[in-house]
Amino acid sequence: MRGWKGWLGIALSIVLLWWTVRGVSLPVVWDVLRHSNLLLFVASTLVSTCIFPLRARRWQTILAPTAGVLPFGALWRSTAIGIMVSNIFPFKAGEFARPLALTREQPRVRLSTALASLAVDRIFDAIVVFAMMFSAMLDPVFPSGVTLGGRSVPQLAAGAVIVVVMLLVMCYVMVLQPARSMRAVYGVAHRFIPKHEATVVQFVQHAIGGLAVLKDSRRFLAVLAWAIVHWLVNACGIYLGLLAVGIDVPVSAAFFLQGALGLAASIPSAPGFFGTFEAFATMGLGVYGVPSNLAVSWAIGYHLLTFIPITAFGALYAARLGVSVSSLRRAEVRS
Repeated sequence: MRGWKGWLGIALSIVLLWWTVRGVSLPVVWDVLRHSNLLLFVASTLVSTCIFPLRARRWQTILAPTAGVLPFGALWRSTAIGIMVSNIFPFKAGEFARPLALTREQPRVRLSTALASLAVDRIFDAIVVFAMMFSAMLDPVFPSGVTLGGRSVPQLAAGAVIVVVMLLVMCYVMVLQPARSMRAVYGVAHRFIPKHEATVVQFVQHAIGGLAVLKDSRRFLAVLAWAIVHWLVNACGIYLGLLAVGIDVPVSAAFFLQGALGLAASIPSAPGFFGTFEAFATMGLGVYGVPSNLAVSWAIGYHLLTFIPITAFGALYAARLGVSVSSLRRAEVRS
């Protein structure tokens, strides 16, 4: 849970937060939030919080080939704990807390298998989010001539889709050619990290089991369908929040903004993605000509309101299961 990447993420979040608010009038931001539509903001929060039970249901399908049909309650509680830990602890510790919490409730699930299943989960996320983002760019109302870093937005999205497809192909190779994959892993581990060779090989063997959902076309489509529902609901929550602060953009803007926030979540950041969330939200809405004051108002209001419910649920479940920082560290060392 520690390392230079974690500290880099915290530093990057601070810099991005400063960069985002440097030209923004905070009294204006407060005034926008004070006069926003409270009912729409509450609806936005409720809808956006629904994505976490949906993620737990998708996880159930991903794990079914190797762990059987797990109780939804255990998956939901583990998901909430993972999000809570990511929200309040640095170094993206939630990526480890979520599978650890599941193994606490369901000991028959190997930790390495649960970790591998999260990789599948994230790949489906990326496929759906960037597909929706690209579809938003095909909307006739999408602003033309927009560039980021010297590249057009469609070029950036296409590049991200290519990366995701390559990762998916790599996962399929590992599942369909396990013997060759293990030989390659063994060769690399033996050459570069001989002291940990056995541990790495054993981990990858269990991890390949977590990718078993890719073998079954029906399960693959089921996971894809759950991912689509998940991100449709999330986009709906985003759009309700935009309406709450009076941002007038097409519905497709929520899909584009969702993709921008997905990019924010993929880079090193502080706990809860504070700083990176606000920066990418402001840039995403800026594509549609939304003024910075209004964009930052939405980002702060939406981020804080959606942060609270899932963090509270996760903290409650963590206390019940005895998942603590020390237990995370011990389990991480053992893995």
